Amino acid sequence: MKKDFGSLIIDIKGCELQAEEKELLAHPLVGGLILFSRNYESSEQVRALIHSVRQGLRKPFLIMVDQEGGRVQRFRQGFTRIPPAAFYGQVYDENPELGLRLAETGGWVMAYELVTQGVDLSLAPVLDLNKGISSVIGDRAFHRDSAAAIRLAAAYIHGMKTAGMAATGKHFPGHGSVAPDSHKELPLDARTEEELAKEDLLPFIYFINEKIPALMTAHILFPAVDQLPVSFSRYWLQEVLRQKLKYEGLIMSDDLDMKGAEVAGDYADRMELAREAGCDLILLCNNREAVLQVLDRVNPALHLLPSQKYDLLRARFPVVKPGPVENQHWARRRDFLLQQSERTN
Repeated sequence: MKKDFGSLIIDIKGCELQAEEKELLAHPLVGGLILFSRNYESSEQVRALIHSVRQGLRKPFLIMVDQEGGRVQRFRQGFTRIPPAAFYGQVYDENPELGLRLAETGGWVMAYELVTQGVDLSLAPVLDLNKGISSVIGDRAFHRDSAAAIRLAAAYIHGMKTAGMAATGKHFPGHGSVAPDSHKELPLDARTEEELAKEDLLPFIYFINEKIPALMTAHILFPAVDQLPVSFSRYWLQEVLRQKLKYEGLIMSDDLDMKGAEVAGDYADRMELAREAGCDLILLCNNREAVLQVLDRVNPALHLLPSQKYDLLRARFPVVKPGPVENQHWARRRDFLLQQSERTN
């Protein structure tokens, strides 16, 4: 019989799992771990770390990392240096067929290298548009044009899926049109829902119709739409995502330790408000005291998810360790990606 799993995703401090961290990960509210650069020294080390995390956990549990490529790639030494999403868009403008092929290859190489290490998810791709406004998005986005961004993201997601990894589209309903960084402050976007639907929302609408397994919310306030930031807004998550757009996948909050989330109160309040609004999974990173506050005050029984939702996101791990044929296939695709990216640069 499959068990429910927790809705809180947390981090750990270093390259080895500490005794206190084993207890935290075993807490029924905790359903996953997100890894950072500080948790990585080598592919052998991170594989051992992942094994030590999973060992003894008798519950559904997700392990994830931000491995988009470009400036957002946590595991580097021993992994392929994945180009930023904008690289595929640049090639696409000159040669659409090659740009799409490279996007598919980039998604596959990124996902394959993680899945074979035991990682379920890379929180990718970015579905925001690169309008030259947001420095925190910038080249993490595929393109300025929504139609091109959709085609490129679809190729990238296909590559991820072929390698055994589910996609997480971010940051709903679009972070590319605001200059402030939600890590540092709460951005405000004055546009109406109708204005957003003409451009920024289009990639999200497309992939909702394509049954994307997960979407991550943006810590952005759209005062013409609702008086709460998206991650805490029942209107955005229930009325728009679930009812109007008929989205059936998982909704994941961006990190609740970001400055853009401060308006919702302390950390326990933030988690409960985000869950009440409609977030299935809650990210809370780089703040151990905040995690302890949540675990102390939030009732796990009220925040468990059915195992079917876990099944949407867990990686389809190889039954056996990749052999010579699989490794040759990976090497060919990696070399093609790197050669093309070096030629462009």
